[in-house]
Amino acid sequence: MLLTFAFTKGFQYTVGQKVFSLWGHIRVQYAAPNRAAISEELPVAENDTVWRVLRADKDVKSIGAYAIKNAVLRSSEGIQGILLKGVQKGYDFSNMDGFLKSGRWIHWPDSSYSSEINISSYMADQLRLKVGDKVLVYFIQPQGSPRVRQLTVAGIFKIGIEDFDKLVAIGDLKLIQRLNNWAPDEISGYEVFIKDYRMADTVNSRLYDELPVAWSSRTLTDITPNIFDWLNLQDVTILIVLIIMTVIATLNLVTCLIILVLERTRMIGILKAIGAPTASVQRIFLYQGAIITLFGMVIGNVFALALYWLQDKYGFITLPEDAYFISKAIGRLEWWHLVVVNGGTFVISFLILMIPTLVVRKMQPARAIQFR
Repeated sequence: MLLTFAFTKGFQYTVGQKVFSLWGHIRVQYAAPNRAAISEELPVAENDTVWRVLRADKDVKSIGAYAIKNAVLRSSEGIQGILLKGVQKGYDFSNMDGFLKSGRWIHWPDSSYSSEINISSYMADQLRLKVGDKVLVYFIQPQGSPRVRQLTVAGIFKIGIEDFDKLVAIGDLKLIQRLNNWAPDEISGYEVFIKDYRMADTVNSRLYDELPVAWSSRTLTDITPNIFDWLNLQDVTILIVLIIMTVIATLNLVTCLIILVLERTRMIGILKAIGAPTASVQRIFLYQGAIITLFGMVIGNVFALALYWLQDKYGFITLPEDAYFISKAIGRLEWWHLVVVNGGTFVISFLILMIPTLVVRKMQPARAIQFR
């Protein structure tokens, strides 16, 4: 039960953090109700009022302006359609450091725009590119022929989510501004990272109320509901598995205790014959059952925590990343998991322990002594 909690919650947390790391917890943009989740967006001028509102919130960790542009990568090996995410100088890449497989994140020059790009390992494999290679980038224009720029591959990353690895590359915001003929202060919006991802809905509601009328904020769970709805379904999986485990454990424990009573039937008859109160005889089996239960709980906790630690340290339980978005099973065990599992186990086991004591109550001394 502990491992079910740990690995399911670890899976939910890890996949969710991958999405957050790429797009932030909250996206603040010019109000457009029907905007697609991942697409080119209309430009809007940076707003000092919006910036002050975001910076003033105590739960906001970092803020970054961004822009998005459709493009096509071309190498001698082929072409690959991408969605270039432009970020501004000083962008906090610490959230994505774990995804960088080789090279480094793009650097910004003192003037002009960065001529570097970060691509995914999928793109690198398809186009036979490595760190330091030059690649032609064709930027799609609404009108007229595509604009071409030669960029250098500064680093290669792997998110582990196929839809993102096949599509998203990272470049300089200034490059997108120049290609779109935007003003230097025009952007697509702001990415907001908060200190505790569990507070996203609360923080979003607070920001939404404080932002100027023409601006809106949305959590990433609202923007990409398909991923997070799928992750939330894992809670149903936890419930089903725990119910199955509880039923099996209950049957095993009941069988064990009934056998224990049957093996001691003559002893029960003798104790009753010499005047032992039924309640005293019941307590003997209640105590014995409690010892068995507590011993089993201790062994279960030790085994679960040991396996959890070994997996966290060595990662010997691997998974196909293409199917599960993670390359190994990741645990996330919290204190309340221990309380719920151990507390629930103890309460259910205590109720089950009452079953054999009822059998003891109904035994007749004369028949019990003759029992073979």
